[in-house]
Amino acid sequence: MSKKIYLVEDELNLNILLEKYLKNEGYDVTTFSDGSCAKNRIKDMPDLWILDIMLPDINGYALIKCIKENNENTPVIFISAKNEEFDRVVGLELGSDDYLSKPFLPRELVIRTNNLIEKIYGTTNETQNLNIQIGQYLINKKQRTVLFKGKELRLTSKEFDLLSYLAENKNSLTLREQILTNVWGNNYFGSSRVVDDTIRRLRKKVNKLTIETIYGYGYKLINGHENI
Repeated sequence: MSKKIYLVEDELNLNILLEKYLKNEGYDVTTFSDGSCAKNRIKDMPDLWILDIMLPDINGYALIKCIKENNENTPVIFISAKNEEFDRVVGLELGSDDYLSKPFLPRELVIRTNNLIEKIYGTTNETQNLNIQIGQYLINKKQRTVLFKGKELRLTSKEFDLLSYLAENKNSLTLREQILTNVWGNNYFGSSRVVDDTIRRLRKKVNKLTIETIYGYGYKLINGHENI
């Protein structure tokens, strides 16, 4: 089961952006724009809280006290526009596990979240299997999305399935027959040219990746080799 994260952030655009990044990483994310609504859900006991310190009503410091009173082992990451050492120390004294100063890249929060989740709960194969990183592309199998530098690409269902299959078998030759069986299914009786046509469209949409043609056999996605 995906780890449950409660995110409290009153800046709407940042709230939406961070939610998208965390969901693309495979997390179950619930967001709040104020401290009062978040306080009412403390009994839910999510796996991780991400708290903005400066909120319009109840601030992050008051929230973490309530969270720790409910369960002192619940991990918390503080985010704040403040960049003073005093605030970082106060956060640590109140029981926060990490502190991130604004502005920050959303990917940095994802990395810190992954590291903390792994430290607290251990590595889960589920989260790893839901996401495939190929070069600058992030494939999320649960959300069925492909991100390039944080921007979602528009792929058809079969293009997504084909890219996922090639990525799962990166650096290995995949025969046309294997692709047809695993992407189109055993009940497909059309021409194998559908594979070539889909590969051609896919190359245009993920043009920073190298999908090699092994003539007479099939294809190979080369991990780490990106076109300039």
